[in-house]
Amino acid sequence: MFRFRLLNAVRVVCALAAFMLAFAAGAGVSNVANAYDRGQVDRQFQNWLATDMRSAALRSGVSASTYDRVTKGLSINWSLPDLVPPGTTPPQKRAQTQPEFSEPGPYFSENNLNYLAVKGRQLYRQYKPVLDRIEARYGVPGRIVLAIWGREMGYGAAEEKYDILQVLGTKAFMTGSRQQMFQREFIAALQIIQSGAAPLDKRKASWAGAFGQPQLMPSNFQNYAVDFDGDGVIDVWDSVPDSLATIAKHLASDGWERGRDWGYEAVIPDNVSCAQEGPDNARAISAWVKQGIARVQGKSFPADELRKPGMMLVPQGRYGPEFIVTPNFYVLKEYNNSDLYALFVGNLADRIQYGMGAFVQPWQRTGTLLRSDVAAMQRKLMGMGYDTGGADGLVGYKTRRSIGDWQMRNRVSQTCWPTPELKNELLR
Repeated sequence: MFRFRLLNAVRVVCALAAFMLAFAAGAGVSNVANAYDRGQVDRQFQNWLATDMRSAALRSGVSASTYDRVTKGLSINWSLPDLVPPGTTPPQKRAQTQPEFSEPGPYFSENNLNYLAVKGRQLYRQYKPVLDRIEARYGVPGRIVLAIWGREMGYGAAEEKYDILQVLGTKAFMTGSRQQMFQREFIAALQIIQSGAAPLDKRKASWAGAFGQPQLMPSNFQNYAVDFDGDGVIDVWDSVPDSLATIAKHLASDGWERGRDWGYEAVIPDNVSCAQEGPDNARAISAWVKQGIARVQGKSFPADELRKPGMMLVPQGRYGPEFIVTPNFYVLKEYNNSDLYALFVGNLADRIQYGMGAFVQPWQRTGTLLRSDVAAMQRKLMGMGYDTGGADGLVGYKTRRSIGDWQMRNRVSQTCWPTPELKNELLR
């Protein structure tokens, strides 16, 4: 088995990536739990662990002996972000900015991407027989699998430092929109430990509870983890074949279409509305071409793709690169639900196999907005009948196209992107 060595250069790259992911997930928010009596909350946690959570685990097939053994001494990890104890109220104002939504450029660090591409090409050559077998079985190209490994863990160089059960238990106890999900993941981790499939109580995870080279949640491990090297053990920490095959099985199970790419950078003419994007607005790529949309640098769309469905994607509206993507783009989002994550993986994969570089159209600076500012804009648009996908302050495709539709209706230059100037105009 391939044992990973931590390289100083990769540590720097992965530290930057980890910072961006943590910031994107809200790690910059002040922890409201600091305002409460931790001792009292700790006692509530221990009571919950011994009663409600224990009963739920036992109903799910976890034995009392397993539960009591692995939860003995378990405590809250107060260093995790966004902890809201039961019975308390989360902050209403989201004061943090969202770099991957307001100004995506920093997410696509050229130093990061260039390093990962060079390393990825080396690994592609090293593991080509394994990658070819994986593609033959699951239909997912090796470059895509490698790109996810690179994005998630720097090809094994990133360090996991959090106790898996402590993270999952903390998040399962705290109030939040994903509390029930973390309760299920906590029970899944106990089931894995009980079955002997993996010693999760002796392994580390990310601050979000994901572990191993593929960065799996426990339920993902149960559904997708593969013993691809045939040694009788599923090892997503130290076995490269097991880790890469697990990534591929994950994507294949989510609907990866064999033989199709993820997408193409394109040029959308000014007279073509940017408010046509979204996975629910698919049409034949030839139909986009008829509107005047073309690939960058005079390239043609592959002939066998023209009759197949594609979707417009403008992740920064008119202020950044524009794309026609295939359904496989949205499969990448099943791995991590972020447009920028999927674009990062797609671009890194193309660099690994085809030697491509940065997107042709640059990411522009548009001014900083607070997440609460974006949420206020979303509420205003929703009040006018637009479907923004909610008022969470995150600029997804429904928000972008709602902005574009409002701009078109009000004869404002159509950008499909929130800016400080647009906020002032929309909320006045």
